[in-house]
Amino acid sequence: MSEQENKTTYLDKRSSRRTFIKNSGLTVGGVVLGGALGSLLGKDSTSKTNETGVHSAAGVNFNQALMYFDKAQFDTIEAAAEQIFPKTEVGPGAKELLVAYYIDHQLAGSFGLNSKEYMTGPFFPGEAVPQQGYQTHLNRQQVFNLGIIALNAEAAKKSDDKPKFATLTEEQQIEILKDFEADKVKLNGAVSASFFFSLLRKVTIEGVYADPMYGGNKDMAGWKMKNFPGHQSSYTNVLEKDEFVKIDPMSLNSQHTH
Repeated sequence: MSEQENKTTYLDKRSSRRTFIKNSGLTVGGVVLGGALGSLLGKDSTSKTNETGVHSAAGVNFNQALMYFDKAQFDTIEAAAEQIFPKTEVGPGAKELLVAYYIDHQLAGSFGLNSKEYMTGPFFPGEAVPQQGYQTHLNRQQVFNLGIIALNAEAAKKSDDKPKFATLTEEQQIEILKDFEADKVKLNGAVSASFFFSLLRKVTIEGVYADPMYGGNKDMAGWKMKNFPGHQSSYTNVLEKDEFVKIDPMSLNSQHTH
């Protein structure tokens, strides 16, 4: 790889990345085009039982609830994640896939608190290699808090109205995220802007492809873009076939239907 290619940022590679998703899907039998499959609520969102008279929500995704972010923080992360994994003709983006809910739920637990990791110094964030592990005393919740504040602070510089990051145009959001990726922004804490961006990118991609039980990958649309079968109970009926067999994906909750 040439030195010029090495300097190409992640956000500059978005078009080629989505082209790769499309082409790799065609290689293994085609991709599922279109947006997310259906809305969170059906046409008739409530039903009444004959015996109790209690209304139940039909088709509601109960994972679509905030566990860590407040609404303003959520809006910021949702907008940033959409620019990292945007909607295209290949399929839905991070917003439609509910990736921000995945991030929220991860931060609310042990991942966000770094409770299963060694968190005692010394830390050498500018010198350590990845094999040396996490290099800041801040947990991931704190890193995201600082990152969100910085995203909105950069957005406020765009006009006298001091807009929030989520209200900016797509071009303005991408410009700010590129500055984060290139470490041109200063965070008010013991962590760099590029570290926050790499963490945000990591959990965004996870939210696209993780099992829907974790809050993202709505309707398994992330898997459908890649023809990933999910959690199948068996492949015995297709193992000996010469041609590619497209299988409807199944999530972990499919165990209840076996």
